[in-house]
Amino acid sequence: MSLINTQVQPFKTQAFHNGKFIEVTEQSLKGKWSVLIFMPAAFTFNCPTEIE
Repeated sequence: MSLINTQVQPFKTQAFHNGKFIEVTEQSLKGKWSVLIFMPAAFTFNCPTEIE
């Protein structure tokens, strides 16, 4: 389902970027092109190759 040009609700989460964990919020992405992807069960025994 595409939600292009949809405003996101306030959020705070962790992301792995350039070899380190960073905090990401809706404010840190404001004014930037962004793609948000939800991957349930990522990095679990169901998806062991995701971190490679």
